[in-house]
Amino acid sequence: MRVPVVIPFKPKNPKTRLSCVLSDEEREIFALAMLRDVVSAIRSAGCDPLVLSTAPFTLPDGEEVRVEILDQGLNEAIDIFCIANTGPLAIIMADLALADRSSILALMTSGSDMAIVPGRGGGTNAVYIRSADKFRAQYYGTSYLKHVRFASDTGLTCSVIDSFRLYCDVDEQDDLVEVLLHTSGSAKKYLQSLGFRIESRKSRIGVSRN
Repeated sequence: MRVPVVIPFKPKNPKTRLSCVLSDEEREIFALAMLRDVVSAIRSAGCDPLVLSTAPFTLPDGEEVRVEILDQGLNEAIDIFCIANTGPLAIIMADLALADRSSILALMTSGSDMAIVPGRGGGTNAVYIRSADKFRAQYYGTSYLKHVRFASDTGLTCSVIDSFRLYCDVDEQDDLVEVLLHTSGSAKKYLQSLGFRIESRKSRIGVSRN
């Protein structure tokens, strides 16, 4: 059975914390490039990507991806999919440019009713639910703690997945280092086309743009 994977996505004015190094248009293209990499990783794991978008958009090269337009809050929209689905479902964020087949399979095969990958600052980067109709989304704020508490309150077994590739969401300039170091997909190629490169510094490496 191919597990459906919901990918929330914001195509207009995304990644505002990258405004210091990317123009508005560049941020939109970069967000699309990261989405393409996430979609590719999901497909390589034998799953079906479904993009839940805040506005219409077109992926480069005309790649066909099922898209639903978000016309209510994120939690409410995800819950609609969950209520109608008694089988497994996953939710993976669109800015996980380091995601690959093995990290997604690790999320799907924990053996628990629910598996979760926390993000920095208490967010939730990825969730897998064995029976989607038993799940209700708890995004915004410290959503990781909310999701863990939800599992406990509803009697669902829950595994926390320790995954570097799914933990690294790309929000700020220093996060671009991880894309350049650890990926080879669309996001990295786009950054390189803009002249970004790894830069050695005294205490740690960073990025610079030619």
